Amino acid sequence: MTDAAAADDLRAFRKTLRSRLIAAREALPATEHAYLSRQIERYLGALIDTLTPAVLAFCWPFRGEFDARSLVTARLGGGLRACLPVVVDNGLPLEFREWTPQSEMIEDRYGIRIPAQGEALRPDLILMPLNAFDEGGYRLGYGGGYFDRSLAALAPRSGAIGVGFELARVPSIRPQDYDLPMDFIVTEAGTFEVGHGGLRPFAGKPRSG
Repeated sequence: MTDAAAADDLRAFRKTLRSRLIAAREALPATEHAYLSRQIERYLGALIDTLTPAVLAFCWPFRGEFDARSLVTARLGGGLRACLPVVVDNGLPLEFREWTPQSEMIEDRYGIRIPAQGEALRPDLILMPLNAFDEGGYRLGYGGGYFDRSLAALAPRSGAIGVGFELARVPSIRPQDYDLPMDFIVTEAGTFEVGHGGLRPFAGKPRSG
């Protein structure tokens, strides 16, 4: 197979996988979505409290994703600062713009709500939505590559937590050299740390280094 044919095959594979799993997420009954989200919030809240970030980035919920707003809002009074990703330009890393519940919000080019203004922050922990994730800790986003570019541009790299539903778990997203694994994955089934052997249940203490 030529390089071009292999690239086309990968794009087709990921497009089909993405479409199928987004549709499955959006098809969750409201009561089930709410129940699964409460489980995710319990595990994710405990992990965030263990990692104690000073600046936490999260994503505005889109197409049935887990909604982290209440979890984040509950921690703002303790000194945490929060921010949302903003697409500045195709091919560039994301800007992380400060968010509070009082922020004026507008829609970006993708129909996702972002702060109209706010200080650009450097997050030390980023919550990333999962359309799919695999046993190696790699995530499938929406295909723009924004988060991978942003993680690669941050030195030292921010911590990355993939957040999504178990229905998004697949054997492999067929990761490439430019794909970066998460540090943790959180679903309604629990918290999983990403190591050299793949996903494993998180023991409760972040690894050093």
